[in-house]
Amino acid sequence: MIVVTGSLAFDYIMNFKGDFKDHINPDKAHVINLSFLVGNLKKEKGGTAGNIAYSLGLLKEPVTIVSAAGHDFNEYRKYLKKVGVNTLKIKIHKNDFTARAYILTDLKNNQITSFYPGALKYTKSLKIANSKPDLAVIAPDEPESMNNFVIECQDREIPYLYDPGMQLPSLRDTYLRQGIKKAKILIGNDYEIGLIKNRLNFSEKDFLDFVEILIITLGEKGSIIKTKNKEYFIKPSKPGRIADPTGAGDAYRAGFLKGYLAGFDLQTCGQMGSLTACYAIEKYGTTNHTFSLDGFRKRYKQNYNLDLKL
Repeated sequence: MIVVTGSLAFDYIMNFKGDFKDHINPDKAHVINLSFLVGNLKKEKGGTAGNIAYSLGLLKEPVTIVSAAGHDFNEYRKYLKKVGVNTLKIKIHKNDFTARAYILTDLKNNQITSFYPGALKYTKSLKIANSKPDLAVIAPDEPESMNNFVIECQDREIPYLYDPGMQLPSLRDTYLRQGIKKAKILIGNDYEIGLIKNRLNFSEKDFLDFVEILIITLGEKGSIIKTKNKEYFIKPSKPGRIADPTGAGDAYRAGFLKGYLAGFDLQTCGQMGSLTACYAIEKYGTTNHTFSLDGFRKRYKQNYNLDLKL
């Protein structure tokens, strides 16, 4: 069983029919004042914990969310339960809203996001579980909460995937170092891993002195998975269409973890992550995709010419 910590949020997703960089003057970066006319606006069910758990539910992996939400969460809770996600550890705060993410995407799939934490500020008092899960996911959340979950996992010897992601600007260096120090898996995109390197003065060898597995996602170029002894390049699966890249990384995490807990080799795990991400980007929003295990197996063979014994 996997316990997933992180945010639960409603995503307000917008598209800008241009390229952000065409509207940024590097000489005036210290006085940026920009306004983008958007072509559409949709409210979707999201958040890092919700996104990861949703895809794990589709993959029939037992999963529990440990997080907090507001008085407006009831419909989202029912939605998660329908795909098999255990929501009993989600603490509802009736005097606050569920968190909000405002996500603007340009034509090159670059994104600018602002985030209102709402009820997430109460996650600092939460614990992962009374029983010991097979693995915990520490995904972007309120920074102090993330650090509390890290300490709990280390004290109780719970293996965990550490995913600082969008909270990198808010995490103190001490929190970041603590999270990486005993993680089973560290994951981030190439920009995020580069940022961590610079902040902590790490080399890639330094990462692998602490973590067993380092995953670097590269968007449409695939991903790289590294251990002390081996490096795997993961060829990207082919999406039928690209509707919205939001949530692709969270879906990748779910697919990878499903394979990892099934005992598959890391090449297969990465390919499962890539395929799960494809389902996400083919639908607008982060939790609107769906698939059956039989359909997943068939599409895996189409992409990688291998049978997946799932």
